[in-house]
Amino acid sequence: MSRSASGVSTARGRRTKESRSAEGGLLKVTLRRSLIGHPKDQKETARALGLTKMNSTVVRADTPAVRGMVTKIIHLVRVENAGAMDEGQ
Repeated sequence: MSRSASGVSTARGRRTKESRSAEGGLLKVTLRRSLIGHPKDQKETARALGLTKMNSTVVRADTPAVRGMVTKIIHLVRVENAGAMDEGQ
């Protein structure tokens, strides 16, 4: 399996660890709308991100899993780039 310069595997088009780490960084996620009246799965997603009250803010690593969770409740949150994550941790 050969890789292109961007770190993407050319055999199946999958993203590799190198391309994920290039995203790196942190996301600042703020709950802007109430969870009342929204489906249970959206409430659980917000809770899993650590968002319990309106206007609460959490900082999470910029990973595909976190991005997927944010996408699910994008209509309820505000997302900002919180900077780069230290690699030494």
